[in-house]
Amino acid sequence: MIYLDNAATTRTAPEVVEAMLPFFTEQYGNPSAIYSLGSAAGKAVNQAKRTIAGAIGAKQEEIYFTAGGTESDNWALKAAAEACEEKGKHIITTKIEHHAILHTCEYLEGKGFEITYLDVDQDGLVDPAVLEAAIRPDTILISVMFANNEVGTMEPVQEIGAIARARGVLFHTDAVQAFGQVPVNVQEMKIDMLSASGHKMNGPKGVGFLYIRSGLKMTSFIHGGAQERNRRAGTENVPGIVGLEAAVVRALARMEEKAAKEIRLRDYLIDRIEKEIPYCRLNGHRTRRLPGNVNFSFRFVEGESILIMLDMKGICGSSGSACTSGSLDPSHVLLAMGLKHEEARGSLRLTLSGENTREELDLVVEELKRIVGRLREMSPLYEDFIRREGSKR
Repeated sequence: MIYLDNAATTRTAPEVVEAMLPFFTEQYGNPSAIYSLGSAAGKAVNQAKRTIAGAIGAKQEEIYFTAGGTESDNWALKAAAEACEEKGKHIITTKIEHHAILHTCEYLEGKGFEITYLDVDQDGLVDPAVLEAAIRPDTILISVMFANNEVGTMEPVQEIGAIARARGVLFHTDAVQAFGQVPVNVQEMKIDMLSASGHKMNGPKGVGFLYIRSGLKMTSFIHGGAQERNRRAGTENVPGIVGLEAAVVRALARMEEKAAKEIRLRDYLIDRIEKEIPYCRLNGHRTRRLPGNVNFSFRFVEGESILIMLDMKGICGSSGSACTSGSLDPSHVLLAMGLKHEEARGSLRLTLSGENTREELDLVVEELKRIVGRLREMSPLYEDFIRREGSKR
């Protein structure tokens, strides 16, 4: 198997599993208990908070553990909206956000909030000047993702943070794809809230965190207990939290080397596809993109058909967000970037890891050339296109 869907999830690293195991079988106490078995688990949770806080330039008390990025996004938007609605009910986001943000915004619209959905350019970039112009006296929150989960474009987060801070507006960023892949510092970037998830960086599924800057008036998200300083009730997922910490330590230690390797592989794959498969389009910014992200649209074919045929050869990829798998609708991200419906339907996302090799990518390109060629042979749209092109000569 050649695995190229690391934006959907990653393999849990062996050292992460090793760190988690004692908290299933030996140190299994409830962190809220006062006896030693419980206090040992509580110490592990607090140590994980210190480690993660240090990784993003935050303080321990600003880290809140969640079940993952989707919960963190929901919490950030709903709690900020509830806490700040006396000031106003206007929220700014973008048209290319993850559905955890977009669907939460739809929910808030039903509660009387007004949402401005910013356009992006053909590379998927938000214009900070356009964002600043959209701020109104009643704007209470800006939520712009750190890096797009489909096309890998990295947004001007530091510029946006500076604008938001200067205008007195809260700034949240969904950093699920970026954290652990590229450097993140909430102080330098003036981020008020940040969402992250463990399973995108070789950690376990079902655990993530929300950073909330000290001093923000934020309401509780889950009620029923005093955990997470009364803001998120429920017994902590101690093995998952310990695994998340181990994944963060691992990611920071190898980030620079891993990113450099992934960029080399990414650019090699992009170059081969562009040179060897006609009528394709690279989606996302060519250089300002996540190290391991490759996203192409192939004209005259369906992305789902490519995926099925790649899977038959043991190659795992995707056509967009894992959270919209099975949807017949074309990618909202690609449509927002200006692609036509038929172009968006022919998209393929291949996301690499440091474990992939150039030899694997060579095999993928050869299979992709064969698959796209075969699908185009069966496409009446391609046949008509070739006929029209031939008549022009």
